[in-house]
Amino acid sequence: MSDPPSSPEPRPELGRRQVPPPAPPRHPPRKGGGLWWKLPLLGLVTLGAVAAGGVLWVQMTYLSDVPPIPPAEQLWAVNRQPGMTFLDKDGELIAHRGPINGRRVTLDELPPFVPQAFLAAEDRRYYEHGPVDLRGIVRAVRANARAGRTVQGASTLTQQLARTLLLNNEQTLKRKAHEAVIAWRLEEMLGKDGVLELYLNRTFFGARAYGLEAAAQTYFSKPASQLTLGEAALLAALPKAPSRLALTKDYDAAWARASKILGTMRDMGWITPAAYRQAMAEPPPLKPREPLSEGDLAWALDMAAEQAVKMAPGSPDLTLKLTVDPRLQAVAQETVRSVIASQGRRRRATQAALVALAPDGAIRAVVGGVDHDKSPFNRATQALRQPGSAFKPLVYAAALEAGVTPGDTVTDSVVRVGQWSPENYGGGRYGAMTVERALALSVNTIAVKLAQKAGLDSVSALARRFGIDNIPPRPGPSIALGAYEVTVLKLAGAYQVLQTGGSKTEPYLIAEITDARGQVIYQRPARGPVPTFHVYQASQMVRMMEGVIRPGGTGYRAALGRPAAAKTGTSQDWRDAWFVGFTPDWLCAVWVGNDDNRSMAKVVGGEIPADIWKRFMLKAHEGIEPHDFTWMVPDAAPPPGYDAGAEEASFTEDEGYREEDFAPYDAEGPLPDEHRFDEPPPEEPPPPPWQEPRPWQRRAELPPEPRPMWRERPRREERYVEEPPPPEPESYRSPYGPDEPQRRYRY
Repeated sequence: MSDPPSSPEPRPELGRRQVPPPAPPRHPPRKGGGLWWKLPLLGLVTLGAVAAGGVLWVQMTYLSDVPPIPPAEQLWAVNRQPGMTFLDKDGELIAHRGPINGRRVTLDELPPFVPQAFLAAEDRRYYEHGPVDLRGIVRAVRANARAGRTVQGASTLTQQLARTLLLNNEQTLKRKAHEAVIAWRLEEMLGKDGVLELYLNRTFFGARAYGLEAAAQTYFSKPASQLTLGEAALLAALPKAPSRLALTKDYDAAWARASKILGTMRDMGWITPAAYRQAMAEPPPLKPREPLSEGDLAWALDMAAEQAVKMAPGSPDLTLKLTVDPRLQAVAQETVRSVIASQGRRRRATQAALVALAPDGAIRAVVGGVDHDKSPFNRATQALRQPGSAFKPLVYAAALEAGVTPGDTVTDSVVRVGQWSPENYGGGRYGAMTVERALALSVNTIAVKLAQKAGLDSVSALARRFGIDNIPPRPGPSIALGAYEVTVLKLAGAYQVLQTGGSKTEPYLIAEITDARGQVIYQRPARGPVPTFHVYQASQMVRMMEGVIRPGGTGYRAALGRPAAAKTGTSQDWRDAWFVGFTPDWLCAVWVGNDDNRSMAKVVGGEIPADIWKRFMLKAHEGIEPHDFTWMVPDAAPPPGYDAGAEEASFTEDEGYREEDFAPYDAEGPLPDEHRFDEPPPEEPPPPPWQEPRPWQRRAELPPEPRPMWRERPRREERYVEEPPPPEPESYRSPYGPDEPQRRYRY
């Protein structure tokens, strides 16, 4: 049997080199022989990755939102609650609102034991460790573990400052991490001394006192530079629990902690044993500063605080020097309170407001109501009320600019503007009289005619020049009788143009504002008054307004026995009663009414408001000799170059006016209606018993009507007898005497 054919040998590929097979290894490799050096390397890589991940996790979880640190100068005020200190016109402290932020003190001006007392209380190794005390952390962990609760902290003084400035008191790991980071940054920025100085000036000591200087003044009534060793130890005991350990609340607990602080200072060698024994033997007496009560000053403080926020935005700690006079402020508040209590109740008047100005516009007193505690709403600066006839001096001033003179004769006759026909109080007529006398008697029809002569737009323009800026440029005819609302302060400022001889001085309450470092933020510029009204016409207005207080004028009850000019005012339905007047030394404006706009029991400006005005002005003028206005121009002739604005006053012969005779008025303004904006007839002083009643005081009774069978018998009516106006008293002499030609016109 033949052998099977063998498989043919593989044919070598062409073009390839033949490589012999490799020789077998002499020694076979051992299992795992090359990994001994790879395992440690793998462990290190794994550990590094875990560490990097942990760092990244900590960064993302705890440190991603660390608050940024502001520049060094801003650290003195960052996140500090605003506080305001108020000084009167003489620079005396009168009130404080908010936290008491003391003056900035430096380490150089303090006795050495003062900062040492705080280091003994908070961080005795402050200069030996960094921003975070690792040894202190270990010590605190051991102490807390043995006690089973938190009995010891490890925060350094720098960490406490970081928490005070930029953080809160949350007990979380995130807050502690932020605290450590900020502490590092603070010491890098300020250094050890800078951090300690900032700590002393920003720490809370209780009783609203922030900073060492404020605490020294609050508890011991002395500056921080004059503290004794015992006083320094007492203050150093407070930051741990300022509200509980405040010296005015628990002096004994605070002194117990201060004793431990003194012992630590002795052990550290910062004070001698003799100094320690002396301090322990004589606990420092508490001399707290008496709390300042705002009392009657609350109205002025509210007004000043609101203005200061706008004048010095972003400044948390301010000292305001005001123009207010505390004595006159107390007089004004007591006068308003007593008069409303005695007279207002029976006349249904519940509120009043008063503003007193010096000739330069400084607000010396402002009363916004009867009781600030019950209603802090300031009716002198915030309430808009109709001035009534108290607005008429501005109408007369515009008429003088149009060519009218005080000696011109006018007629009290019917005036109609469309469907509106204003009337005088009681519906009577006074006949012909001078412009001067018409202002003293507050005749409504003549005021409307003078407004027509001057032009309603001219009256509005003059009012805005005088400081009443809420009147539209094209007012309605009722502007002549004070239909547009004003504040007491605005009306007082307008009258001051007349008091100063035609110069406008803006009323102001704040004279200067400084910050905690004593830097002046605002100071009222020393600018003179702005000429607004001709001095000759201002002289004429003052002489005419003096007639309001003379016998026969609507404000005769307010006579002071010295030169004074004023005007009464009563709005429709007796909702508002005004008295605004001035002397060469003082200007005072008074309003009386109700917050709900209810009508009073026929209270007019010459009654309750005049009484308040007179009582205050008598007190304000104590020690001031009576004298006339020094700027007054003689009445004989106008000064050279004077131009009244019109060559001659000319009026129509018609007894009434069409509505188109007046300038078009704003549709949004108050429209004329049937209500009367007027003053009561002038009341003469009570005559002596031996004098017979004056003719115009006689009344005529109408006979009663027959009683119908089907209705109640009507009540008897009374009316004034139509008689000519009363003659002027002999004591009254017009400055526009017979030497001055008088022109007689019928309107």
